[in-house]
Amino acid sequence: MSREQLEADLRAGLWSPPPSLPPRWFYDERGSRLFDEITGLPEYYPTRAEHEILARRSAEIIEITGASAVDELGAGSSTKTRVLLDALTTGDRQAVYAPLDISGEVLLEAADRLRAEYPTLTVAPAVADFHHLPSLAGEPGRRLLLFLGGTIGNFTDPERSDFLAMVRGALVPGDHFLLGADLVKDPARLVAAYDDAAGVTAQFNLNLIDVINREAPVTGLHREDFEHVALWDEDALHIEMRLRAVRDVEADFTGIGRRWRLAEGEHLRTEISRKFHLDALHAELAAHGLATVAGWTDEAGDFSLTLARAT
Repeated sequence: MSREQLEADLRAGLWSPPPSLPPRWFYDERGSRLFDEITGLPEYYPTRAEHEILARRSAEIIEITGASAVDELGAGSSTKTRVLLDALTTGDRQAVYAPLDISGEVLLEAADRLRAEYPTLTVAPAVADFHHLPSLAGEPGRRLLLFLGGTIGNFTDPERSDFLAMVRGALVPGDHFLLGADLVKDPARLVAAYDDAAGVTAQFNLNLIDVINREAPVTGLHREDFEHVALWDEDALHIEMRLRAVRDVEADFTGIGRRWRLAEGEHLRTEISRKFHLDALHAELAAHGLATVAGWTDEAGDFSLTLARAT
């Protein structure tokens, strides 16, 4: 991600009501590693739940799709994808895996490990933001595009519609899309998943201030001026992660020629995480030319995987 992109997001977000920034700026090298740590925390159920489904269903997913190539958006370290790659390369079958992620160091390290672990797998990483898809790897009609981890919940409703339209535009009939989505549940469990007792999510959230200070010309913006907050919005069906000012903040963004003020107690919204009802999610996919062919949840019913075919 470039300084120009960051400055564009700062212009668009900091002076909006409410002030907000897109979560892609969490994922520098440190942020990506902190997120990997979050996925192992006792409060953070989504990764375990999704892995449970993949462990039970990966062979079935590969059989249904007939996929010879897997493209993955926001792949990170590809840890959760290995069970699917096991099924993809069963019997030393030749296949392609094309992970895409914004964090280059983490992505390329993972690609090297996968090449060593899967000798019949062609690994073709791409360092990119999944808001702007490069051409997908693999034979059209036999590609499986992954978007796991519940990341679909980070979009607003209009952003999610635009994203699904982009996904459908990247696929041809016969290609498949595997979507991980978190489900509506007890708000206390949801808040705990985004505000863990060890404070790792707080460090992940506050790392955003470090990224801005490193990547954008700014003075007066200090990590210690903020604290991490996670809240459940029942009407919008989403968790909001915020940074709350613990004192008045006045920062000078010299690169864009603007000053930003946030009064003590006010918030900067850094992420939303939408939770879904499955019938509504499947209807939304269908409206974008993605017909659900199979779907699964973990045993507790916390998380879902939906397999859709491009129609």
